[in-house]
Amino acid sequence: MNLILYGIPNCDTVKKARTWLDGRGLAFTFHDYKKAGADTAKLAGWCDAAGWDKVLNRAGTTFKKLPDADKADLDQAKAVAIMAANPSCIKRPIVEHPGGLLVGFKEAEWAAAL
Repeated sequence: MNLILYGIPNCDTVKKARTWLDGRGLAFTFHDYKKAGADTAKLAGWCDAAGWDKVLNRAGTTFKKLPDADKADLDQAKAVAIMAANPSCIKRPIVEHPGGLLVGFKEAEWAAAL
């Protein structure tokens, strides 16, 4: 199974997800947003698949610190632009797997999908 895990290495949820995958012997490639950036086309595809409101992390401090004008009247195009410019605004982790996409770490959801 070819898994790609997207996230930030020091994120606690990403650490839990990596430990969970390792504990089940599931090999994965890690894409670090801080070093490799976030591709606009990939972000748009994730938003098409899962919904931009699920992919955009509005709970984090990076999003909360954005100017009010950036946070107003959100739609998919605006959300993708925010996430591309501020990778910390992407929900973490995201996993691409042969059966689809997982957004966030929910153990039961991951166990069913992987």
